Amino acid sequence: MVAKAYSGSCQCGAVRYEATVDLDETVSCNCSRCGRLGSILAFTPEDRFELMSGEGELTEYLFNRNTIHHLFCKVCGIQSFARATTPDGRKMVAVNARTLEGVDPDALDPKKVDGKSF
Repeated sequence: MVAKAYSGSCQCGAVRYEATVDLDETVSCNCSRCGRLGSILAFTPEDRFELMSGEGELTEYLFNRNTIHHLFCKVCGIQSFARATTPDGRKMVAVNARTLEGVDPDALDPKKVDGKSF
C-alpha cells in the first residue's frame, strides 16, 4: 500500500484533522502510555498533516524524556495524534489509526515496538 489521505477526529468531533499515512507501516508500542491506550500509530511528516479544527480543545501531556507532545481532546479525552521531532530534525506526527474515518483497526498488522525498553 502507498500513503493515502484520511480524515480523522476525536470521539466528540471537536478535534478534526487530515493526514496522509501509509497504513502498511503502523506500529503498536508497549510503553506505559501506548500500552494503556491501545493506540495503533502511523507516522507522517508534519507537512502531510493538517489540523482542521480543535486547536483550542487540545491538551498536552509530556512524560519520560518530554520529547513527544501527546495531544488529546480536553472534551472527550481521545488522543488522535502526537507531535515530535526525530533525532535528525524532521518534524513528525504520530496519528492514532484508530481515529481515522473508514479504517478497520482489526485489519491492520502493526509492527510491535518494545517502548518499555527505551
